[in-house]
Amino acid sequence: MHYKKYILRAFALVLVLLADNSFAQKVSFIDAMQQQNHWVDSVFHKLSRRQRIGQLFFVRAHTNRGQAYSDSVGKVIKHEHVGGLVFFQGGPGRQAILTNEYQKLSRIPLLIAMDGEWGLGMRLDSTISYPYQMALGAVQDNNLIYKMGQMVAYDFKRIGAHINFAPDFDVNNNPNNPVINYRSFGDNKYNVARKGIAYFKGMQDAGLITIAKHFPGHGDTNVDSHFDLPLLPFTRERLDSLEMYPFHEAINAGISGVMIAHMNIPALDTTKNLPSTLSRPIITGILKDSLRFKGLVASDAMEMKGVTKYFPDGEADLHAFMAGLDLLELSENSKKAARLIRIAVRHKEIAPEEFEAKVKRILAAKYWAGLSNYTPANTDNVVQDLNRPEATQLVQQLSDAAITLIKGDSRLLKQDTTKKTAIISIGVTGQTVFQQELSKSYPNSMLFLVGKDTPVPALNKMLENLKQYEQVFVGIHDTRLRPQSKLDYSSDVKLLIADLAAKSNSVISVFANAYTIAGLPGIEKSGSILVAYQKDDAMQRAAVKAITGKIKPTGKLPVSVNTYFTTGAGASL
Repeated sequence: MHYKKYILRAFALVLVLLADNSFAQKVSFIDAMQQQNHWVDSVFHKLSRRQRIGQLFFVRAHTNRGQAYSDSVGKVIKHEHVGGLVFFQGGPGRQAILTNEYQKLSRIPLLIAMDGEWGLGMRLDSTISYPYQMALGAVQDNNLIYKMGQMVAYDFKRIGAHINFAPDFDVNNNPNNPVINYRSFGDNKYNVARKGIAYFKGMQDAGLITIAKHFPGHGDTNVDSHFDLPLLPFTRERLDSLEMYPFHEAINAGISGVMIAHMNIPALDTTKNLPSTLSRPIITGILKDSLRFKGLVASDAMEMKGVTKYFPDGEADLHAFMAGLDLLELSENSKKAARLIRIAVRHKEIAPEEFEAKVKRILAAKYWAGLSNYTPANTDNVVQDLNRPEATQLVQQLSDAAITLIKGDSRLLKQDTTKKTAIISIGVTGQTVFQQELSKSYPNSMLFLVGKDTPVPALNKMLENLKQYEQVFVGIHDTRLRPQSKLDYSSDVKLLIADLAAKSNSVISVFANAYTIAGLPGIEKSGSILVAYQKDDAMQRAAVKAITGKIKPTGKLPVSVNTYFTTGAGASL
């Protein structure tokens, strides 16, 4: 009986993917935006001005904040006639149920959006997280990334969602970038473009609306726009040739949407303290006119300090609307902002045909997403379907493909399985998957743990103990939720890593942001160095596979770390 249920679920998944592919191939999203559509026209003409303006607003939703919060979102849906929701933290089953309830409250079906750069796991518990984009930047087979896009699209649609605010098309050429960093495919604009296109095509071909972010490029800033307004001091020539290059390629490849960043860019708009989200020269002049983008133009969250610092209390939304945005995400005060826009429309401060086109783009997106024939999300077996074996297998495939050997010879990684071997994990408090899996191939091994702040006497004692071991495998782990550019290890633990690297036959695996290698002087002395990019179990298993010869490490470093290890480093295919 259980086997029969599994077969039926697998068959249903195949049918959904085939149906989505068939739909997407009939008409592209961009073509759908430009074609006259009876459903779009009919809905538009039935809406009042207030309701038309409401369609441009997408408000925040959660499933982990209790009933009172959920009810408050429901009131906004009913009274402000919003076009969609952006879901954040919660659980997939709860979200599918709540989405169905919210859809009942809306006169026109809602577009449901999420940030899912690495899948639903970016926001939801009990779901799969695919590798971060920096790890994907190392993968040489873009077909795997396309396949990931299709899997992510299935997951979104399974819980009733239609828009993924992804991929990230920023070129991360600032190692200290506090907000993009590991979310980027790397610092090579060509690689960023190719990987991003593979990812979004996978999603769009499976019927999901995708939004490239953060135009015109958030990769070279040391300010997080969640907390302040970044300044980009670069020339127009530099921005055209570097930051905007991946977006230009994405537009040519048919991306359905583009998200605008909150940044002040004097070379593109000289208005003091004006975020790019509110700039007509940037949004309409460059993105729409120069780059000829015909899809949805979305804001980054309008509640972020990068925009509200100088334009508070809904005023920013009016400026963004006038600048050319279609989708206003997470307004600080959506009720007041809608009133300000209503006044501007009534006074014809914006051309009537431009206002009409904005609303119709949102409605056309709803039509393309299938909302003209809305059906509720299936709330049965949600967690089981999202955690299907095919998805778990793909995570491991991607992890295997990302592993990057930046020093050493893959033929020498395994070393002698009979020798006395030390397997050390640093930055942890308990045994790791790396140690457990690797010890299976080295029966004559001992496992050692080093915390982030292990005191010097304990470190010295371990070093003395290691003298009796003939070979050393080291795992460097960043256990934080997000892999930052610098490890939060004590200076003494960092010195220990240099000592371990200097040992003969040492192999070091870095389960952390690749940039962290620059903060570990002496690591370059190690006989072999594997970059595994993040802490996840699949990456640890992939590193063990590379060491034991089960896979050949084929990844290429997607960013320049220092003079020793630059973009493109990695064992030859």
